[in-house]
Amino acid sequence: MPVIHARALTKAYPSASGEVLAVAGIDLDVSPGESFGILGANGAGKSTTMRMIGATLQRTSGELAILGRDPSREGPVIRAHLGVVPQQDTLDTELTVRENLLTYGRYFGLSRSQLRPRIEELLDFVQLQDKRDERVEALSGGMKRRLTIARSLVNDPSLLLLDEPTTGLDPQARHILWDRLYQLRETGVTLVLTTHYMDEAEQLCERLVVMDAGRIVAEGSPAELIRQYSSREVVEVRFGAQRNTEVLPQLQGIGDRVELLPDRILIYTATGEADLQEIVARGHMPITALVRRASLEDVFLRLTGRSLADE
Repeated sequence: MPVIHARALTKAYPSASGEVLAVAGIDLDVSPGESFGILGANGAGKSTTMRMIGATLQRTSGELAILGRDPSREGPVIRAHLGVVPQQDTLDTELTVRENLLTYGRYFGLSRSQLRPRIEELLDFVQLQDKRDERVEALSGGMKRRLTIARSLVNDPSLLLLDEPTTGLDPQARHILWDRLYQLRETGVTLVLTTHYMDEAEQLCERLVVMDAGRIVAEGSPAELIRQYSSREVVEVRFGAQRNTEVLPQLQGIGDRVELLPDRILIYTATGEADLQEIVARGHMPITALVRRASLEDVFLRLTGRSLADE
């Protein structure tokens, strides 16, 4: 049985002109133990989808089952088996690290005797044993995120929802957090996450969907999406803001697809180095040039566009 099952799932909000569909009829199935990502620009519908999955927002229409239960009728039961890592930390800053875990565990009806070994286990897991008696306000941003993850695991959830789990963290803290999420995945916990970091999605997600305007526009593993919507390599060349437009027509026929950006030209190809040599052979010497492998970010921008979305 899927941990998450949705068919024709919608969420509409009233507006002056009628209704606005934040989620416009999506289908989802997430298997037990899977690491699943939901990507989308601001306003794409991913946060609304996550709230419906978390049984804190009622759907407008369609089917939705979380852990085999209907959230419209059994929301409290579902939430008791979920772990949630919100985008913003909601820790009690005046309490210590240990007191935060103890207080949160009591919300789930767990006794102090049950929580005592669980807290020790979680502090070891997120490497905060030496901070156990420090107040949260004294912790770094990375430590607070690790504590938030530990708190979300107090009730031993089978489904963990993570909303932008590493926003605002430095690279070292991000990698520590990735390592902890890898370990959770290996123990069979189902992970569902949203992220704006495409490298994070490639690292953590076995499968993902890309949402745009409330709809799913692509689905698959990161590697499958790159193969389907991009090329093996991308050549980035800069000739200067004014010359990029002048040079563009003379690069046609090189690679599979050429794209003009405000500051550079992208050439999607399977033979990056050879195509870069061809550019020079045609008499165009770029100011800077880079040949790189295609990434999930190339896929995301092709599917959702490069213009800024409204918050």
